[in-house]
Amino acid sequence: MEIFGSLQSLGIETGTLVLFAMLLGLLVTGIPLAFVTLLVTLIFALGWFGPNVVPLITSRVYSFVSSFVFVSVPMFVLMAAILDRSGIARDLFEAMRLIGGRIRGGVAVQTIFVAVILAAMSGIIGGEVVLLGLIALPQMLAQGYDRKLAIGVVCAGGSLGTMVPPSIVLIIYGLTANVSIGDLFTAAFVPGGLLALLYVGYVLMRAWLTPNAVPPAVTDPVPMAEKLRLLKGLFLPIVVVVMVLGSIYGGIASVTEASAVGVAGVLLSTIVRGEFTWSLLRGAAIQTLQTVGMIVWIGIGASALVGVFNLMGGITFVSDLITGISDNPTVIILFMMAILFVLGMFLDWVGIALLTMPIFVPIIVSLGYDPVWFGVLFAMNMQVSFLSPPFGPAAFYLKSVTPPDISLGEIFRALLPFIGLQILAVGLLIAFPMIAIY
Repeated sequence: MEIFGSLQSLGIETGTLVLFAMLLGLLVTGIPLAFVTLLVTLIFALGWFGPNVVPLITSRVYSFVSSFVFVSVPMFVLMAAILDRSGIARDLFEAMRLIGGRIRGGVAVQTIFVAVILAAMSGIIGGEVVLLGLIALPQMLAQGYDRKLAIGVVCAGGSLGTMVPPSIVLIIYGLTANVSIGDLFTAAFVPGGLLALLYVGYVLMRAWLTPNAVPPAVTDPVPMAEKLRLLKGLFLPIVVVVMVLGSIYGGIASVTEASAVGVAGVLLSTIVRGEFTWSLLRGAAIQTLQTVGMIVWIGIGASALVGVFNLMGGITFVSDLITGISDNPTVIILFMMAILFVLGMFLDWVGIALLTMPIFVPIIVSLGYDPVWFGVLFAMNMQVSFLSPPFGPAAFYLKSVTPPDISLGEIFRALLPFIGLQILAVGLLIAFPMIAIY
């Protein structure tokens, strides 16, 4: 029994340093984040408190995974998985030609608009980037678009699922910060649109300043019969978006109920289109289990670690450390953004949310800020993490479907202007909070 409680002699300052050093050291070895957090939790739980603290950890983990709102996560993942396997996204992209076909850089612009609609259907990042990489990127490259511009549009547009409701990032934040997810969705609507418009503005600016970066606009008239055929591709996706977001914003259904409505809508769409098969449903279900399993395990590990760290007094220690940096609340916010930015280079967003938000959100509330606004700010910051090297997941998702001559280094270089636009959007949201809490 003498070994139990031996870590307590380190004190909270040294203990915090050892805990984070252990986390980083184990992550560098390639062990998944979920297992690293669970291992470090067990070491510190037994070494700091002894075996009696284990039931407290399990109760915290249970409260995370038993939340009713968490049911919406697998539902939205299932929606994305079904979309991956259907032709809905391809027809949607073709239909958007009616909007983008008449302007220079039109295919890039329509790619961003399609990304917004896909994000509003499912809120999943990986599937969107892969879909757009298969549908939009080959078309842009074939038409003579600048390669870096085309790559950046696909990756940045595909990552909009972080911001556009129903975003799973916002759902996890709401669960962690105990904030209304409906309020988060409402608050994220305008900032998500703002970011998409910044991307569109950049594409149009490139088309104007560097004409060689985009092909000439298509001026051939589209026959009415073709217009009607293309418009049919818009109908079902718009219906699904209205079913999901309309039921939430209209107060008809909760987020969890709306996610089930969305799954039903996407399934019905595949049946109407004649694409539904049992193999499609089975593949989508397996992909959902794999994705949600990862999220749950990261959630369990991070919740347990934060629980033990809180019992150690670590959250109070780190909070005092952050608030002691400056008397200016804006400086504290910027420092938090810098921490999230650095963590986003190395960690999955689920782990970042569950590890940092129990520390950050109480500070935000004590400073007099709205936690709903901070949730949108967090989601906007996570946009940067999806694109930033060395582990920006959007780049790896796209690399899996690009031609062999497009290297990972070229993809990351292509993303730099879009990372700049994301940082600009973060700055605008800090300077003008009413963008979110209108």
